[in-house]
Amino acid sequence: MARFKYTALDSRGQEVEGVIDAENETSALSKIREKNLFPSQVSEVGRAMPKKGGGKAASGKGLKMELKMPSFLIRVKPKQLMVSTRQLATLVNAGLPLLRGLQVMQRQEKNPALKKALSEIADAIQSGSTFAEALGQHPKIYNRLYVNMAKAGELGGVLDQVLVRLAEFMEKAQAIKSKVISAMIYPVVVLCMAGGILAFLMIFIIPKFEQIFQELLEGEGLPPLTQFVLNVSRAFTHHIAWVVVGVVILIVLVRIAAKTAWGRYSLDRTKIAAPVFGTLVKKTAIARFSRTLGTLMTSGVPVLQALNIVRDTAGNEVIARAVNQIHDSVKEGENMAPPIEASGIFPPMVISMVEVGEETGGLPEMLMRIADTYDGEVDDTVAGLTSIIEPILIIFLAVVVGTIVIALFMPLISIIGKLS
Repeated sequence: MARFKYTALDSRGQEVEGVIDAENETSALSKIREKNLFPSQVSEVGRAMPKKGGGKAASGKGLKMELKMPSFLIRVKPKQLMVSTRQLATLVNAGLPLLRGLQVMQRQEKNPALKKALSEIADAIQSGSTFAEALGQHPKIYNRLYVNMAKAGELGGVLDQVLVRLAEFMEKAQAIKSKVISAMIYPVVVLCMAGGILAFLMIFIIPKFEQIFQELLEGEGLPPLTQFVLNVSRAFTHHIAWVVVGVVILIVLVRIAAKTAWGRYSLDRTKIAAPVFGTLVKKTAIARFSRTLGTLMTSGVPVLQALNIVRDTAGNEVIARAVNQIHDSVKEGENMAPPIEASGIFPPMVISMVEVGEETGGLPEMLMRIADTYDGEVDDTVAGLTSIIEPILIIFLAVVVGTIVIALFMPLISIIGKLS
């Protein structure tokens, strides 16, 4: 007999936690459902002592250890999961039973981790688990959004429609992500090349000019701009190790700060307030919030549970804190619009559309319209940034390189005058 800790939903959609004794995980799930609860996560608290067995059991265990997948194969890319979800939605929507569809996908799947997960999900369903419970056993592949939408689809008898919504949601999210990444590639490449050229000038070219100035000027003072460039080059050349160490320390500190709630909030607040890319980050976050919440509510997930999922999958701590305030207000019986307005993150258009959606009873549809609107604005912002970034980078490089050239030629003019 083992003890299992579980997290489940009651009839009102509230999360409850508890501990139950059962022979195995399947038995624990059955006992939890007997209490009119819908389990979302079940984990064993204390493992039972292994049973004594013969050589077959030992050899089976050894074979399992031998066939254990490497850690780098455990990760499934979002694009692979998106394609898998679309395929499953197509099969189920065409009338194929869920179990049969999973078996068909498992045979044709190329990714080893996803293939193994699909096989285990099919086995769990055959053992009596629901689709959502089977998905919940693979949290590294299927997040809470995925599991809860599947659960809502099963409870409402519309799993085929929910899978289609999931596939569309993931395709939209992947499209926005691809556009943002494509907009960032050009400036990152140009900045890296500019940094390499600048480092080459500082390490190899400017020190040669410094030697020429010392020999020809015979101890005369240099112009302030030239002296500044030489000092920067000297510090960069003689202290390159400290520069590298400083950069590494800065990256480590940022990564450590990103693991804390305060650090994540500060970094995300900085991203939203950034002069060039802040608008893009904010619009992307609002589009993701609206589409996630709208998709969950359209699929039948209770609003409080949907807000919890949106908070955990927001990807932005500023939005997550705003969603937490919305959750607390809705829990007290208030509408969504006042806490959305009080957060100061969402623009007036979003607040007005949410108010209209609540008054007319069509909030999920209104949220999807907000998401579509902001997806279009993200496209326009990406196009605008792509056209603006190029001249900005050209001007930046011209200023940096021009400053170095002017600083080096100012003493040369004095030297040429002496020679003449």
